[in-house]
Amino acid sequence: MTRLRRSILIIFPLLVVAAGLVIYAYRGTRGKTDIEFRIHINQQLVQESAFGESPTFAIWLEEPSTGRCKTIFVTRRAALGDWEGKAEVPSALPCWFEVYKSENQTRELPGVEKQAPVAVTGATPEPGYFITRARVGAGTSWKCWIEVNLSGDYNEHYQEYNEEAKTIDAFANGQPALIYSVVIDAVEGSAVTPSITGMCLPDSPGDSLIRPLKGITTAKSVFDEINITLKKPNPSILK
Repeated sequence: MTRLRRSILIIFPLLVVAAGLVIYAYRGTRGKTDIEFRIHINQQLVQESAFGESPTFAIWLEEPSTGRCKTIFVTRRAALGDWEGKAEVPSALPCWFEVYKSENQTRELPGVEKQAPVAVTGATPEPGYFITRARVGAGTSWKCWIEVNLSGDYNEHYQEYNEEAKTIDAFANGQPALIYSVVIDAVEGSAVTPSITGMCLPDSPGDSLIRPLKGITTAKSVFDEINITLKKPNPSILK
């Protein structure tokens, strides 16, 4: 067997495998669109909060026709129930916790025994830009929700200790979690900007956890920029 023939016998299978991987990677983008979330975390507000730690937040999509929700991203503390000495903090992300319960068919909040999937869990981003993507069917429509809470973000209405009422903020939440929403049509090249829908309280009266804003100040600027754009998917072998 000549050296050339041996080389061909070695290289040809590798080329076939490489071509197969390329086809596989591009096939995964067929009929799909990526939703890119670009969020800027206000460094000054983080530094001025009682703990100086970046906010806890979650992003999820809701299918309008069914109400089914899909978590895109959630910060580690909420996903793992890691609250440094507290068993749980139901006021951290009240609305996302309900999404978590529905997705995981449980009545419990995330914790050691039942954590959010690794695929959607991430370390709490440092102040600055945070970027993540979600892949959906091209032309589909979704309602996007983003919930955020900056611990220790106190103001005159939400105090660490209320002298008049003689009450303490047991979970050190400060101002309640805020929730943003926007409808997304998965059309490549389009862009939307979510707006604040309300604040989230775990003990809200009635069926809704979302209440009108009351006494909210700096919490509205924890995310001082939120951009959502629809982009062409990047081919990837890993799903």
